[in-house]
Amino acid sequence: MLIMAVDWTEVTAIATSILALGAFGAFGAAVFAAQQVREARRSREAQMAAEFFRRWNDDAMVQARRIVGRFESADELRDAFTAYVAADAPEAYVLYRELDYFEQLAALESVGAFDLKLIKLMLGRTLIERWELWRPAIEQAHGASVYPMFAGLVQKLTRELDD
Repeated sequence: MLIMAVDWTEVTAIATSILALGAFGAFGAAVFAAQQVREARRSREAQMAAEFFRRWNDDAMVQARRIVGRFESADELRDAFTAYVAADAPEAYVLYRELDYFEQLAALESVGAFDLKLIKLMLGRTLIERWELWRPAIEQAHGASVYPMFAGLVQKLTRELDD
């Protein structure tokens, strides 16, 4: 009967090679999974952005923008909005739609659901101009601390556009 001695260096080398191949495969799978998560996030963000910006052209928002468009200055809007709020008029609630829209956009940007670059591309100076139009009305009707997310987004966007 022939007894063979085991060469443990060869066994260890083979096991190490198998382990290295397994680790390499696991690393490749992790990279692929991370790429899939990134793509899914981008797709979700794109869908959310499309839906959010689609809302801008919904009938309710168009109605709000039409009312805002009637005013020739921020002072006229301020006076009318303050009167609407004081009277609890239906026009106030229609106008709140636009303010709430921008506040929601700012909140989504602050938690990373929207990229500031996307907002810059889609709205740019329009967002800043809207804030300047609305700011006197907001402050007169409710005080300076209302719609802080909208104000903060405008500050971020202003810095971004000035750079």
